[in-house]
Amino acid sequence: MSEILKVKTEKSFFYHSTLVFFILCIGSLFVCSGCSWFETKKEKSAEELASEGMEAFAKEKYRKATEAFEKLKSWYPFSKFAILAELKIADSHYYMEEYEEAVVAYGEFENLHPRNEAIPYVIYQIGLCYFEQLESIDRDQTSTRKALDTFNRLIRQFPGDAYALKAGEHVRKCKENLAEHEFYVGQFYYKTKNYKAALKRFEVILSDYPDVRINQDVRRHISMCETELKKE
Repeated sequence: MSEILKVKTEKSFFYHSTLVFFILCIGSLFVCSGCSWFETKKEKSAEELASEGMEAFAKEKYRKATEAFEKLKSWYPFSKFAILAELKIADSHYYMEEYEEAVVAYGEFENLHPRNEAIPYVIYQIGLCYFEQLESIDRDQTSTRKALDTFNRLIRQFPGDAYALKAGEHVRKCKENLAEHEFYVGQFYYKTKNYKAALKRFEVILSDYPDVRINQDVRRHISMCETELKKE
């Protein structure tokens, strides 16, 4: 009886030992292969992705270009092509008229690479993103102000740069928009006989935008306001 029990015990031990060994083997297989299962498969090199992105960009296939550059940035963050990818992602958003995304991407580039030789271009492009969203003079002028501030920053930081000179061409348009908006609001106040508010708007134009083409009309309206205020 004891022999039978002994045999059963040995069989049970052998069975459990075999089962444990089998489980450990399976576990090792998962551990060893886990990295290859969860690791992103890099099908192309950084140079190939850069070439693919630039080719798509040249053909104005900006969405496809962005996808290639995003992969490059993610897979090879320390590659010599990574900076190119960051810049072309921003450019792609700009040409797709995704101006908010472009501003964010250009801003990130400027923050990460403040001494890069492309910074004047980057600041200019940020200004253009706002400039492309200029509204008519009867609408909110937030984008105009942001464009003007950005172009002025570029001119201050890089006064002799070619992009600063190009920015100067847009500064005049921004100032004219802002001046005409003030004039539009001033005229509204004048028509509603709120002469004090109208006068304030017209005076702001002469003070902040002394070189705009509507200043002759502005001075005439200032004189008209002062005449009406004397009657009160």
